[in-house]
Amino acid sequence: MGVSGCGKTAVGERLAARLGASFVDGDDLHPPENRAKMSAKIPLTDEDRWPWFARIRREVIDATPGGSRCVLACSALKRAYRTFLIHGLTDVRLIYLRGSFDLIASRLAARKGHFMPPDLLRSQFATLEEPSAEEGAAVDIDGTVEEIVEQIVEQIVEL
Repeated sequence: MGVSGCGKTAVGERLAARLGASFVDGDDLHPPENRAKMSAKIPLTDEDRWPWFARIRREVIDATPGGSRCVLACSALKRAYRTFLIHGLTDVRLIYLRGSFDLIASRLAARKGHFMPPDLLRSQFATLEEPSAEEGAAVDIDGTVEEIVEQIVEQIVEL
């Protein structure tokens, strides 16, 4: 989890491959209205996000068979969102991809073809409630994708 541009997709895909897990990008489950709003540089509200989180919970989390592994890339910026997504589950590991505004802004500026414009990064940081240590692990994103994945694998073992 983390703000747009922190590397959720790249890291999530590589982590899933490393763990022999399936991978789901939460961005793929946004309704067209959310994508249009973000493309127009309008930040999403809680009203926009809750149906999206319900879909993620229903189509990914609840639909993942017991005993199998799935890596989900999802912003989940507020504690309430994370609580909703993982309520009642004991085998979930939350990893927060943490980076500075300047680092992530530079990555967003270089990204092409994504519906989330760099102009909305400030709104994401304003919405972000960094997870506590009890919720999961934080991994700094200033390394390569492989280094980040390695840190996550180490964190998962510790959790």
